[in-house]
Amino acid sequence: MKATGKPTINDVARAAGVSKKTVSRVINKSPQLSEKTRKQVEKTIADLGFVPNLQARAFALRRNFIIAVIHDNPNAQLLVNVQQGVLEGIADTEFGLMVQPVDRTSPTIAEDIREFLERQRPFGVVLLPPISERDDLAELCREAGCRFVRMGSVKLDEAEHTVTSNDREAVREAVTYLIDKGHSRIALIEGPPGFTSPRERRGGFEEAMAQAGIAVDDELVKPGTYTFESGVNAGEELVRMTKPPTAIFACNDEMAIGAMIAARRNGLLIPEDISIVGFDDTPLSSHVWPNLTTVHWPIVDMARAAAKKIIGPPEQAASAEWLLPSTLMERGSVVPPKAK
Repeated sequence: MKATGKPTINDVARAAGVSKKTVSRVINKSPQLSEKTRKQVEKTIADLGFVPNLQARAFALRRNFIIAVIHDNPNAQLLVNVQQGVLEGIADTEFGLMVQPVDRTSPTIAEDIREFLERQRPFGVVLLPPISERDDLAELCREAGCRFVRMGSVKLDEAEHTVTSNDREAVREAVTYLIDKGHSRIALIEGPPGFTSPRERRGGFEEAMAQAGIAVDDELVKPGTYTFESGVNAGEELVRMTKPPTAIFACNDEMAIGAMIAARRNGLLIPEDISIVGFDDTPLSSHVWPNLTTVHWPIVDMARAAAKKIIGPPEQAASAEWLLPSTLMERGSVVPPKAK
């Protein structure tokens, strides 16, 4: 079937034998259609080469075709990975990506996000941790009629509104791996307070130690902020102890690599003198030497899944996968401790 000139929505309706309203519902992915009708109209659209008018659609829906990522997170690599995942999720669609930073410590954060939603009218929002943990911000999206997905280390909402990783279980596996290698004096470099992910990752650390019958030594637990510098500082304190640990688990790769630098500055070999494990599986983790043993956090997959939940039919979002498991990547930064 060929059309002369630029086809319109009326041409599609006539060719498909349906109403203009039905064509509009197909274009706007309304669930109020039979699968037979949807496929019939989609085929006609493809045959005619009809391209919907985005401005008209946006006006009808009172929404722009934008997926907004709202965040306040100190980890730059996380944001890069999220953008990659969302862009993959909306590839070959009419949707675009917007990144909106906010200040989670601001007393006006809720009002700021409300104003953003009213001004930009995004089709959907991806909320990143830690602000994704705030129920009031999710409620703002509901009130605005804006689709949303909350990303985190625990299930934060109903399946259609959440994508979650299994940080606690993944860290438990990683620390058990160290214990199975023969390590018992294992240090922990934590993440920043106010995040669920550090709590979940510390929980996995403690569970692995408890299962092995090893008491957690508070002197071996150091604070961190998910930054390279905090990893260096924590690593310096640990390796300069009278009795340093034989292994370090850091709650993200940046801190783990910082700890590697600290160990080398103090004349230690990795992994011969001290083993180190991170979390995230950032590109840098496989570029340092030795390659960093780490937990692969499927953040790109999580962001892709979040975007697909937002742009797809609501009934599919409710049944789509919401838990994406992390996996241990065994590399060169772990060996058994030196024999005493």
